[in-house]
Amino acid sequence: MPVAHVALPVPLPRTFDYLLPGSMSAKAGCRVTVPFGKQQRVGIVVSVSDKSELPLNELKSVVEVLDSEPVYSTSTWRLLLWAADYYHHPIGDVLFHALPIMLRQGKSASHAPMWYWFATEQGQAMDINSLKRSQKQQQALAALRQGKIWRHQVDELEVSETALQALRKKGLSELASEAPALYDWRESFSVSGDRLRLNTEQATAVGAIHSASDHFSAWLLAGVTGSGKTEVYLSVLENVLAQGKQALVMVPEIGLTPQTIARFRERFNAPVEVLHSGLNDSERLSAWLKAKNGEAAIVIGTRSSLFTPFKNLGVIVIDEEHDSSYKQQEGWRYHARDLAVYRAHSEQIPIILGSATPALETLHNVRQRKYHMLRLTRRAGNARPAIQHVLDLKGQQVQAGLAPALITRMRQHLQAGNQVILFLNRRGFAPALLCHDCGWIAECPRCDHYYTFHQAQRHLRCHHCDSQRPVPRQCPSCGSTHIVPVGLGTEQLEQALGPFFPDVPISRIDRDTTSRKGALEQQLAEVHRGGARILIGTQMLAKGHHFPDVTLVALLDVDGALFSADFRSAERFAQLYTQVAGRAGRAGKQGEVVLQTHHPEHPLLQTLLHKGYDAFAEQALAERQSMQLPPWTSHVIIRAEDHNNQQAPLFLQQLRNLLQASPLVDNQLWILGPVPALAPKRGGRFRWQILLQHPSRVRLQHIVSGTLALINTLPEARKVKWVLDVDPIEG
Repeated sequence: MPVAHVALPVPLPRTFDYLLPGSMSAKAGCRVTVPFGKQQRVGIVVSVSDKSELPLNELKSVVEVLDSEPVYSTSTWRLLLWAADYYHHPIGDVLFHALPIMLRQGKSASHAPMWYWFATEQGQAMDINSLKRSQKQQQALAALRQGKIWRHQVDELEVSETALQALRKKGLSELASEAPALYDWRESFSVSGDRLRLNTEQATAVGAIHSASDHFSAWLLAGVTGSGKTEVYLSVLENVLAQGKQALVMVPEIGLTPQTIARFRERFNAPVEVLHSGLNDSERLSAWLKAKNGEAAIVIGTRSSLFTPFKNLGVIVIDEEHDSSYKQQEGWRYHARDLAVYRAHSEQIPIILGSATPALETLHNVRQRKYHMLRLTRRAGNARPAIQHVLDLKGQQVQAGLAPALITRMRQHLQAGNQVILFLNRRGFAPALLCHDCGWIAECPRCDHYYTFHQAQRHLRCHHCDSQRPVPRQCPSCGSTHIVPVGLGTEQLEQALGPFFPDVPISRIDRDTTSRKGALEQQLAEVHRGGARILIGTQMLAKGHHFPDVTLVALLDVDGALFSADFRSAERFAQLYTQVAGRAGRAGKQGEVVLQTHHPEHPLLQTLLHKGYDAFAEQALAERQSMQLPPWTSHVIIRAEDHNNQQAPLFLQQLRNLLQASPLVDNQLWILGPVPALAPKRGGRFRWQILLQHPSRVRLQHIVSGTLALINTLPEARKVKWVLDVDPIEG
């Protein structure tokens, strides 16, 4: 009897074997119902064979096969199997992550049948006047004799459902169903709306991508803010749709604005489906099915839209490709941008990665000739670049985290009727320790990295070599006792600003204030109405939002980015600065950007301000190479959490010992830790980690695979919650 190897949504990296009774057949990628423990679960067939590691008489049988054909497209199936392996994540969790919730629950993987009422032969033949005692039944039968009535139109036609049911009992009417007809947009496809004339750079980019449309190619579209990247996307999509193919456009969660969607819908006379977290389960399934059967021409979506099946996909676009929200931070920690490149390669189609501030990994891939670079350097319209000011904080009487000169500037802009944005880094994230009077920063003497200040333990720790020291009582450089951790939280800032601007409405936009569904849209609408004059936000506020009345933007925590233990923080700061500098003072108003720092002479800061993001990226890549950091090496982090701050470091130390004793390990593997995570406590749990670094990605994968096979033999493994993060973006 055949054996189905079934993946279930459980945190175990294996499949489960079930017998397939003779009356059933199932292909890989089909859903089945199986007994699991004391209940029945929906599972996915990964393969079918005639063997099992268990005796066949001990196996339970599949209860029901739910699909005659796989619910995954061939390329998505290949992508998911590869990704489960690459990210070392349980196969069941990965396969279920890629399905709409209703399919995970076992609902039908096809469009619901369309039900309609019709008159039976008896209903057609009888004398309608014999129903005169029930006027509603008489009206209903008269309508049915004209032709069938779709069930969803009953109310519109003012026919009573109760009367139809009564006619059915008398044998005069009946219900029937048929599969919904597929809408083929290709027959009537056209382009509408305003088509901007492309400049030379845009036309060159569109031509280059179009010439490679029949095979895999990866294109970095690097365009300054306001240079017309969207117009390039639209022109590329026009070519793809004209060939009858479909398109996937991915945007960061925060960038999925009504304006973005409207631009695509206005341009094309073709169905545009949107996939995002705000959809209910049936809306999400409907959009997914329309992409799968070819009814949707364009799908616009956030991270998980990557797994949508298409009938004939022709191009993938990833807007703001540098954005950290493409990396999943809980559960299966995949990077949607990287998997999208894999998918494009698998489907042999082009992929466009668009950004004004490309990720260093992406620029590295251009250097390695894996990707092609297309530049857009001309800013649309006559927008003037913002005026830059760098405020040296050393020795200043800082109030509420703001220098006096910044408070004065804020008052000037607010009195002129404009708005102000204050940007901070992420809250409480890996602060360095510095002297406010002379700018001295606590630096590790063993390696040129900055110490991280751990508030709870009141000590300094190097997250590069793991050396520790107590917090000094006074500055070793100037003797001052004014030693402070870099950085301020958005909440603290909001409270501290109140007394300085008592009559000015303040709006704080960060993860805390926008977690409720619709909260972000509500706050942004308030800003556009002019209700909030001062906006406090983290990086999420910089993404794609156009605030015409904002003329002053201040980046308050520059030092927190330049001196963080997280080696990516300088890159994130440079991206944030470049994005916001492009947003200050559009629509004919002169904008100003203010940066506060104790180190105005910092080389990366000077390069960024005077030579721009491209020069900064060159310098940052050179620094990463000299320190052997990604993209020149590969990282895997294993994090563990506990409630008492004891088991997690003990488990990770046991894991380190296991690694060091492994025959798979070579002298190029570098292990850091156990050390507290950069955010050492979250949700009441203490977090520790070890970092594995190796110059060879393939070799590191091999080492991790071999270690995971033994991890559950460790005594502490069952006492902690542990996760694995491949290619982490948070140190």
